[in-house]
Amino acid sequence: MTNDERQSIRSARHREALTDASLVLTAVGIEHRLEPLDHQWHLTVQAADADRAIDQLERYRHENRKPVAVPPAPRVLGRAWTGVLAYLLVIWLLPTLEGEQAFGWDWRAIGAMHAESVRDGQWWRTFTALTLHGDLAHLVGNSLFGAVFGGFIGRHLGSGFGWLLILLAGAMGNGANALIQGDDFRSIGASTATFGALGVGATFFWRQGYFSGRSWKRNFAPAFAAIALLAFTGVGDENTDVVAHFTGFTAGALLGLMATTFDLRRLGHSGQYLSGALALGLLIIAWRSAAGA
Repeated sequence: MTNDERQSIRSARHREALTDASLVLTAVGIEHRLEPLDHQWHLTVQAADADRAIDQLERYRHENRKPVAVPPAPRVLGRAWTGVLAYLLVIWLLPTLEGEQAFGWDWRAIGAMHAESVRDGQWWRTFTALTLHGDLAHLVGNSLFGAVFGGFIGRHLGSGFGWLLILLAGAMGNGANALIQGDDFRSIGASTATFGALGVGATFFWRQGYFSGRSWKRNFAPAFAAIALLAFTGVGDENTDVVAHFTGFTAGALLGLMATTFDLRRLGHSGQYLSGALALGLLIIAWRSAAGA
């Protein structure tokens, strides 16, 4: 061939790579050839047809390119502050009741998560322990992290249903912790539920596809971020119940997966109120059970 008569408009190492382009030019009636030259295959056309052939191939590429997946926008199901206020009210009210020994109860003795007692059937301790704290610093820390993580969950799962899942994650985490620890192990604090909220968010946002894209790293971004945050904030000094943080996170992750199996919008306002009432009711029942044991 001579360069002034024919022009190469596409090349590849293998002939098969040019098959689709050849079919496109055949369909629009442009004479062309597949020719080997310098250890490559070239798609050549008459020089006068080069611009039209290139234009047809570009049109074909644009018409047949895969659409870019656009992740759905995160749904907002409620005002996060209502659930946050209820959470703060509960965990700040209990120290006052405990300090005054309200109802004549020894709140810490009957409410702490005691591994042997939980294994013996005192299930309520998995709930009541979430509302007790060792000191002011412990209480303030859990107030801050709980408000941030819980507020985020409440905003996208609803303040009622979201906080119900957080409470259940905390109780499940405490229950699993009781199975792992020795007989004399005791713990208190809302951090198990706080990390439960982190687990709920990780799997819920992952499965909802809010961060989906072309990269698997982007698809798993919520889970990666939650695990990194767990590793950064969930491991502290010798007084930190690391096992409870991980069991709470795991329980929350399982509940987050469960929450993706149905459309939360179907709960409506009444369902959110009922879920919130159920969460408070569980705490009340747990404390009544603790007092009557």
